[in-house]
Amino acid sequence: MMIRIKTKEEIEKLREGGRRHARILAEVAAAVRPGVTTQSLDDLAYKLVTEGGDTPSFLGYKSPKEKHGYPATLCVSVNDEIVHGLPRADRVLQEGDIVSVDLGVIHEGMFTDAAVTVPVGKADAASKALMMATKKALDIGIKAARGGATTGDVGAAIEGFVRPLGYGIVEELAGHGVGHAVHEDPYVPNYGKAGAGTKLVPGMVIAIEPMLNAGSRKIILDADGYTYRTVDGSRSAHFEHTVLITEKGAEVLTKA
Repeated sequence: MMIRIKTKEEIEKLREGGRRHARILAEVAAAVRPGVTTQSLDDLAYKLVTEGGDTPSFLGYKSPKEKHGYPATLCVSVNDEIVHGLPRADRVLQEGDIVSVDLGVIHEGMFTDAAVTVPVGKADAASKALMMATKKALDIGIKAARGGATTGDVGAAIEGFVRPLGYGIVEELAGHGVGHAVHEDPYVPNYGKAGAGTKLVPGMVIAIEPMLNAGSRKIILDADGYTYRTVDGSRSAHFEHTVLITEKGAEVLTKA
């Protein structure tokens, strides 16, 4: 797949889509509480996206490896689920859980992607530290993304922050280009060597999304064919923003 530099008109659509995306994701995250089902969060997200005249980009999405399209608006991943957790009517959130809420939106034909991890009620100190570290890793990755830098610079910045903390960096899953599709080139891993990888050029739009495990970095695909979990059952956190590469740095498009 060829990397596509976005035009001024496309960037304006992405900015507006990103603003809408941020508002919806914040509202969904605010609805997370004990006793709520993950399906109810998905229903809320679908309602908010479509009421605004936009389209959920994950709903019906099928990667080359999958036989069936994704059946929901959100990926809702709880505790040891890393990403792509399927919303379910029988999955009731409990006090102390942590939940990654990942949303994709299409506004006027342009795609944005963002995720947050939030506690259900009060989380324990270890879970809070994991979420804070993952959010900080995203901020650090964004600061490293600018015209003239590389995807390796982004990954090296994230890895350099995370390694001393002892968390497992998920290596099989990564950030990616976005804008005209759910996933585009380039591949944006959360580890790497400074100066390596794809050069970042102004006008590129990428999703940066660190995924950190409290224990081992090793992952496993669940029997549902979508959900990735930690092998050791440790908790995982996930934060993501869609950003526009400029000469001066990265403009966060999915920021409230």
